[in-house]
Amino acid sequence: MAKRYTRVIHWFRRDLRLTDNTALLAACKASEDVVPAYILSHWTKEHPWTGPKRQLFLCQCLESLSKNIEHLKGALVIREGDAFAELTKLVNETKAEAVFFNEDVDPFGKKIETKLAEHLDIPVHPYLDSSLHGPGEILKGDGTPYRVYTPYSKRWLPLPKASPGGKPKSLSNSLTINSLPLPTLKHWQFDGDSSDCLEGGEKAARARMREALSFRISAYDSLRDVPSAIGTSRLSQDLRWGTISIRELYQSASSCGSPQFLKELAWREFYFQILHHFPEVLHHEFNPDWRGLPWFAPDQKFEAFKKGETGFPIVDAGVRELLTTGFMHNRVRMIVAMFLTKDLHLDWRLGEQFFMQHLVDGEIASNNGGWQWSAGTGADAAPYFRIQNPWSQTKRFDPKGDYIRTWVPELINVQDKSLQAPPEDGLPIARGYPSPILDHAKERQVTLTLFKKHRAEQS
Repeated sequence: MAKRYTRVIHWFRRDLRLTDNTALLAACKASEDVVPAYILSHWTKEHPWTGPKRQLFLCQCLESLSKNIEHLKGALVIREGDAFAELTKLVNETKAEAVFFNEDVDPFGKKIETKLAEHLDIPVHPYLDSSLHGPGEILKGDGTPYRVYTPYSKRWLPLPKASPGGKPKSLSNSLTINSLPLPTLKHWQFDGDSSDCLEGGEKAARARMREALSFRISAYDSLRDVPSAIGTSRLSQDLRWGTISIRELYQSASSCGSPQFLKELAWREFYFQILHHFPEVLHHEFNPDWRGLPWFAPDQKFEAFKKGETGFPIVDAGVRELLTTGFMHNRVRMIVAMFLTKDLHLDWRLGEQFFMQHLVDGEIASNNGGWQWSAGTGADAAPYFRIQNPWSQTKRFDPKGDYIRTWVPELINVQDKSLQAPPEDGLPIARGYPSPILDHAKERQVTLTLFKKHRAEQS
C-alpha cells in the first residue's frame, strides 16, 4: 500500500494541465491535502533562450491552470526564484510531508531534481510524464544508448504504452498560502502582439487536439511536408508545455492511420534520450569528428537572415512566419537551418538560440537535435554533403508559392517560376524585395571544402 501523507506539494513544471498528470494524480492519491505550486524561474534573466511569445504562452497556460484548480476548490501558489530555495520555503510554510513532481528532460531541470532528492528534508516523488518511455528504458543489447534513430524507433514503436489516467476530483487544502500574482508579459519586461499566436492553456490545447484527431493526423503522412497545407498536428507547443498528455495523444492518434505521425513522436523521445545520455550536445557537436569546425563570424548576412530579408523566398517566409506567430513549419525549419549552416556557414548554435527565442514550441532536446541534424554534426544527422537547395525545395514543396506569398507579401504578384530559381540578372524579383544575398551553388562548394578540409585535418 502506498504511503499516505497529511499534506503534500505538487510542483508544476512542464505539465500545465490537470488531465492525466502523472505526479499530480499520485499526489492526490497520497494525500487529501495537496498544495499546487509553480515556481517562476529567472531563466529569462540569465539565458537568451526565450522571448515574448514563449512567455506570453506560459502566462496564458498558468492563467488557465489557475482557473481549473479553482474549479476544484484549490488555489495555485506562484513563487519566483531558485526552485530549490522556493520549494524549501514552501515546505516550511505548509508543513508538507512530501513533494511530487514530473521529471524534466533537460540537464538544468535534472540538476534541481537531484538537489531536491539529496538535500530536501522530506521525501520527493519524481514521475515520468512528458514521454512514453524513459531515457533508460530503451537501450542496445550492451546497455548503451542508441545513437541512431531507426534502430531506436524499431524498439520504441512496438513497446506497450501506458494508458492515460484520469483527473483529480478535488484540489482543496486547509491553508491560506501567500502567492505572487499570475505573471503577465510586463513581469519579464516584454512587449508583444499576441494576435497571431495560438492560445495557451489546457482548454485551448484540448480543442486543438480534437481538431488534429479529426483530420490533421489522418492526413499527416501525405501533407506533412507541404507548408501551405493544414498538414501538421500543431500540437508541438502543447506537448512542450504539457497542456496535453502524450499518453492520451498517442492512444487516440494510434487509430488515425498515420504511421509517420507515431514515428515523429518516437523522434521526439529519441532526442530526449540523446540529451539525457549526452548532455554535452547543448554545447558541443554530438559527433566529435566535427568539433572545431571553422564556422564563419556572423555579419550583416546574419542580420538579414534574422529579419527574413535574404532574397531567398522560402527562407524569408519561414523566418517571417516564426517572427509573426512563434511557429515555423517543420519542413521549412530544415530548409532554414541548412541555409544558415550550409549557405551562411554560421555556427548551428546561433540558429538554435534564435529559434528558442521565438518558437513557442521550442523544445530544448528537439531543437538541438534538429539543428545538429541540419548542420551534419548531430545524432543520425544528414551527411555534410547533403545540402538542401532552397530553390529546388520551393519547387518541390511550395510549387505554387502559396506558403511564400502568405508571409512575403512583396511577392504576391510574382510568377511561380520566379520563386523556384535565382534571378538570372541578379536583380530583385519584386519591388521592395532584396536580391539574393548569396549564390547557393557557390556556397555549397564552400561548405564541401570546409568539411572535407576539417576531416582531413582530423585524420
